[in-house]
Amino acid sequence: MFIDVHCHVDFYKDGEIEGIIKRCEKNNVIFVNQGTRKESLERVIKLERKYPKTIKAALGIYPLDALKLTDKELDERIEFIKNNRGEIIAIGEVGMDFHEEGNHEEIKQIENFKKFIDLSVKLRKPIIVHSRKAEKEAIEVLEGMMAKNVIMHCFNGNFKLVKRVIDNKWCLSIPTNVVFSEHFQKVIEITPIEQLFCETDSPYLHPRKEKNNEPVNVIESYKKIAEIKKMDLKDVEKKIEENYKRVFG
Repeated sequence: MFIDVHCHVDFYKDGEIEGIIKRCEKNNVIFVNQGTRKESLERVIKLERKYPKTIKAALGIYPLDALKLTDKELDERIEFIKNNRGEIIAIGEVGMDFHEEGNHEEIKQIENFKKFIDLSVKLRKPIIVHSRKAEKEAIEVLEGMMAKNVIMHCFNGNFKLVKRVIDNKWCLSIPTNVVFSEHFQKVIEITPIEQLFCETDSPYLHPRKEKNNEPVNVIESYKKIAEIKKMDLKDVEKKIEENYKRVFG
């Protein structure tokens, strides 16, 4: 079994999703679909119910979207997640994003992120973390709240920060653009296999720089791990499945 721990298949139209599911079934791929937009949380749950063998659900709010919500609106989304705890396997995608320089409302993002970390602890679900241009700050918040069950999604921090993630016993997920990304190739090299996952971030980060990525391409990340770690692909598949069972319970 190949596992894509981070993608956004709900961004696709229903007809497109049917094709994605068929290709996943043919190649023995399952994926964790991330709820990120305030209007998409219900759709993520509906897709998980429709394709329970292939789709697993994670719910959260993308950090820049969370900034657009009032405290009451964000708390309502968190209550929705609590009410659907039995349908999800993780809290995600949540975190911090400083991509918009000078307008990222750091204090508010930290407050929002802490709410989701607290939620992951209360629900006993792993947390899948977005940290674009805020890698150090996200780590500091997670450490401050003594978070344990953490997956750093598409982590672009420097290698001192990668080492910090490793030392905290958190996990890193390797996107399919690892095919050409020296950064993620180095992350594979220095991270123990027990702390690695694979992801596509579909529809983004296509391994051949094409328009729309999809979960079946997660196999490219597995192949690159096998190459760099000098492991048989089947052994990588087995190890990551073990990681998945341990982290997602």
